[in-house]
Amino acid sequence: MPAFRVLEGWGKLPEGWHYVEAAGVAVDSKDNVYVFNRGEHPVIVFDREGNFLRSWGEGLVGRAHGITIGPEDEVWLTDDGNHTIRKFTPEGKLLLTIGDPDKPATLQSGTPFNRPTHVALSPLTGDLFISDGYGNSRVHKYDPKGRHLFSWGEPGTDPGCFNLPHNIATDAEGLVYVADRENHRVQIFDGEGRYLAQLNNLHRPCGLLIDRREGGQVYVGELGTDLAVNQNVPNLGGRVSILSLKGDLLGRIGDRFRGEKPGQFVAPHGVVTDSRGDLYVAEVSWTAKGRHENPPREIRSLQKFVRVPG
Repeated sequence: MPAFRVLEGWGKLPEGWHYVEAAGVAVDSKDNVYVFNRGEHPVIVFDREGNFLRSWGEGLVGRAHGITIGPEDEVWLTDDGNHTIRKFTPEGKLLLTIGDPDKPATLQSGTPFNRPTHVALSPLTGDLFISDGYGNSRVHKYDPKGRHLFSWGEPGTDPGCFNLPHNIATDAEGLVYVADRENHRVQIFDGEGRYLAQLNNLHRPCGLLIDRREGGQVYVGELGTDLAVNQNVPNLGGRVSILSLKGDLLGRIGDRFRGEKPGQFVAPHGVVTDSRGDLYVAEVSWTAKGRHENPPREIRSLQKFVRVPG
């Protein structure tokens, strides 16, 4: 597997700014890094060296969840707080809205959307695949203009069923990978929603990336347990696993236990690599840990890992 070293302190925020927590992270064609966060400045953009460039989205976002950047550097934001998927320019101009803002579909009805979680783009057609999400057990397919084509999935544990489809990605062949979080697996479908296979031996897969270089690798950010009975058990999430497209484990980044030391994780929620193979990991550390402490505190929620040649 590729080797990485953590780059401490990457990404300097302007004075007085806070992420609260970073829900997602994405990289454009220039290796600029977009951090989709739950603070007052929802989209914060850095260059690859960590220098602040700009922010946007203030006052527009209900609850930051997923961010995807397309081949023309268009920015797709998945907002599970107002049940929409929106397309923006890199500077933050709104181009397209999919969904009715602040009007959720009936819980588990299968109708778009009830707290959607992420967007993936087909490299073959430009079609959108949307995981939906916290209040549905469904994947929806849309054309590039935002017209609904069809949907698949229902609640359950069988192949093709979902228990919180939390993230979604596509590979170079246009296959669709869905992080089926509470079923502890990543399911694989063709572009028509037909079930093909699944990747197992994962713990609450949350962040998901298909790195299409070198034949393709799957990066999976895994959450730890929410159960008191096994919260102190090692090797249960709080890590990033790297798999082959067939599901072979290539390696893991992180520690046996969750933690706040450099290179450890609290709650990996979004993962992305840049053109050089460097890895960025966004964490929902406030939701998972910080808000429960007395007094509550903001915890580091973004780390950069530099790929080490070898």
